[in-house]
Amino acid sequence: MQFLILFVIVLLAPIIFNKIRIPSLIGLIIAGAVIGPYGVGLMLRDSNMIMLGNAGLLYIMFLAGIEIDVAEFRKNSAKSLVFGMLTFSIPMIIGTFAGLYLLNLTLVSSILLASMFASHTLVAYPIISKLGAGKNRAVTVAVGGTMITDTLALLVLAIIVSMNEGQVTPAFWTQMTLSLILFSLVVVFLFPVVGRWFFKKFHDSTSQFIFVMTMIFLGGFLAELAGIEAIIGAFLAGLSMNRLIPHVSSLMNRIGFVGNAIFIPIFLISVGMLIDYHAFVTGFETLKVAVVMTVVAILAKFLAAWVTQKIYGYTKAERMLIFGLSNAQAAATLAAIMVGHRVGLLDDSILNGTIVMILVTCTVASFRAQKGAVEISLSEGMVKEEEGNPDERILIPIANKDTLRDLIDLSLTIKSKANVDNVYALNIIKSTEATSETEKASEKLLEEAVMLGAGADTAIQPLQRYDMNVLNGILGVVKKYAITDIVMGLHVKQQISESFLGNLVEGVLNKCQSTLFVYKAIQPLGTIKRRLVIIPPNADREVGFSLWLSKIWNLGRNSGGKLSFYAANEILDTLRYVHKIHPIDAEFNEFSDWREFVKLAKEVGKNDGLVIVMSRQRKISYDPVMRNIPDYINKHFKDTNFMLLYPVQSTSVEDYHNDMTNASLITPVRNQDGFGATP
Repeated sequence: MQFLILFVIVLLAPIIFNKIRIPSLIGLIIAGAVIGPYGVGLMLRDSNMIMLGNAGLLYIMFLAGIEIDVAEFRKNSAKSLVFGMLTFSIPMIIGTFAGLYLLNLTLVSSILLASMFASHTLVAYPIISKLGAGKNRAVTVAVGGTMITDTLALLVLAIIVSMNEGQVTPAFWTQMTLSLILFSLVVVFLFPVVGRWFFKKFHDSTSQFIFVMTMIFLGGFLAELAGIEAIIGAFLAGLSMNRLIPHVSSLMNRIGFVGNAIFIPIFLISVGMLIDYHAFVTGFETLKVAVVMTVVAILAKFLAAWVTQKIYGYTKAERMLIFGLSNAQAAATLAAIMVGHRVGLLDDSILNGTIVMILVTCTVASFRAQKGAVEISLSEGMVKEEEGNPDERILIPIANKDTLRDLIDLSLTIKSKANVDNVYALNIIKSTEATSETEKASEKLLEEAVMLGAGADTAIQPLQRYDMNVLNGILGVVKKYAITDIVMGLHVKQQISESFLGNLVEGVLNKCQSTLFVYKAIQPLGTIKRRLVIIPPNADREVGFSLWLSKIWNLGRNSGGKLSFYAANEILDTLRYVHKIHPIDAEFNEFSDWREFVKLAKEVGKNDGLVIVMSRQRKISYDPVMRNIPDYINKHFKDTNFMLLYPVQSTSVEDYHNDMTNASLITPVRNQDGFGATP
């Protein structure tokens, strides 16, 4: 019965409240208050409800860590530190004075109360993420600052409680310091190693999802062992798994779906169940405390966001994002009030006032965050509409079940965000081999491709063709659907040969204007730590440069692996310029003599991958050494993920593709879709 009530509320509350333009987050909290023990009493906030609510809270923090743009996070780490200190110190100062002079508390109780104001919960993060503003620089700064201020606030809580119990000794400080260091080392360094091993060994989607769930709660458990709140452990677990789970993948989609559909709504309902409206009609003191606490919490967090905006020159919308993310009081606030009430430092009026403060701050935070996210999404949406390439069409010829997932994963990772239905999976049946069995096998292969795409919110279009020749079948589809990119695969046991590449290049590239990616996966895409992108001199002077570069940029941003570019200085200057505008985790190395190609083998580690930008004879970027690439790969890189990339290099075909490549000649590199329009 309880689960029926919960899921009816999770279903209906967002629908009803969205119709009256109230964020569904607030609707769920209000619904929790109505059905809870202080409302009509349909449900109790028992141990099961508390457990599910805590799971939802950990999920919010984990999502914040796993969805954060790591490159942007590193770039803004100093800003996150500044904001974290501001959003901690300003509420601590104002809150302590409010406790002493407005609520007549003792100094110790006032400091504990102030630590509640200093902490905050990313309750509004799901709203921002859904609206497409999750990777904005202000969000990155706010999320990083959350980890800092919550950690400091919870340390204050631990110290105050220990002082109250007379346990603050040198041994206490030593134990806390060592436990925090050990916890951080385990989560930050050991979790990625275990995760990479697991994803390499087990490819079953269900097992991978259960593993991720295990890591969420293991991070929370280890944090509690270290003496801090579980939310910090969940956030760090998300951060440590960030690079292992491609942002555009069925696994990431599944993680977000389960959290947003089940765990997070139940957490919000459990928060609503805490609201006791009877306390505010029985005495003035509770109402006074609630007003003071709510005003102080909102004012202090707004001041921190406003100061951060002025320091770094953020827009008004970005300030609203920072304020919306940092104003909601829930997780750490509940932890502090429960502990403070239990040890006698905070009374019943503070407890009831805290519940009101949680409701009001979550409401204000939701509206501000939603407004800021909408404004930013609209402004970025206008940029994408101007910059985007609406004609991107990706073709994936598939013939082998073993390589299917790898090809789909790569295609979903390199595509632009706007492309949700122009990805085609093609299986060709030779006319001489057409039987009912081959047709069924082809249909099954295409069905699996469609399912993999659906898991990442992309509608892959299945195409089945009959032809005497596979190459002719591919070319016919390329022409009919105006394909811009072709992603082809090699089986893990298949070696690459010069004759194979020669036939492929001559057969495909000479007869259509499409960028070709030849991909061989030794291990899953998300487990690659670094990709060496080797670019020949003069590649930037060819018409397809900006087209393939945007795909490589998407690969770096959406997979989480570092990109190490090896190119001539002139090309590196262009890459650094793009990197400055659209930062990803990348490094740049001068490399112009392809006769030294074999020496790169020393640079390639166990979990590294290769991306080699190729060329054809008589083209400006061609180097004779490219003839030896197959031999080099078979000899030195046979256990390495690699991708051979053949750009569009001419505009000789007078068809639809001509229009597209000619457009790239006059469009600046920085304006190509993919750099600013990735998910």
